[in-house]
Amino acid sequence: MNRSEAFTALSILAATAVSGLSSAETVVPLTPDDYAAIQQLDSRYAFAIETCTRGGYDYADLYVPDGEFGVAADWGRHPARTTKGRDALANADGGGPGGCRDPKTFVGYGLTHLIVNTVITPTAEGATSKEVLLVLGVGGDPTTIESQGGYESTYVRTPAGWRYKTRWHVFPNIATSVQFGPGSKFEHFGESMRPAPPGGGK
Repeated sequence: MNRSEAFTALSILAATAVSGLSSAETVVPLTPDDYAAIQQLDSRYAFAIETCTRGGYDYADLYVPDGEFGVAADWGRHPARTTKGRDALANADGGGPGGCRDPKTFVGYGLTHLIVNTVITPTAEGATSKEVLLVLGVGGDPTTIESQGGYESTYVRTPAGWRYKTRWHVFPNIATSVQFGPGSKFEHFGESMRPAPPGGGK
């Protein structure tokens, strides 16, 4: 390699390094206030899914207008089906344009959702998180607690604050869970929410 070729090679390497650095710099660090606001959003989520308030729109408005919720078979997998849009999300919370339905028919009736071990990661678009979900009161017993996987979420900053772009309930044990498994009160919900088997979905 002559001196000219060596100089060209070094120039290409330098340009590649600068390009990589620029890409890394597109991730905007989160401030302490950002972390607190995202965790507050998650706390509001836990309350909203347990009670239908404002016709379910307190829950729906935790998302961006085209936000999506879905149940995924495992971490890192896309749900086989999702609920998307404000009215659809409000309906999933037991409400919708027609108002709240009988709370005793809600999937979340009598339950307390404990969202723990939150890990928030900044991204170029906003942030992502992974969380563990424990549910108290399953099976109609207020003393029974069950591990129900957790959540994988993407967040974006809006004029109204941080909101969910996507919120996946990662629920590997849904088929055998106390709340949704065979013989449970909400077995039919479990069937409709059950993720596609490995190899299906995205």
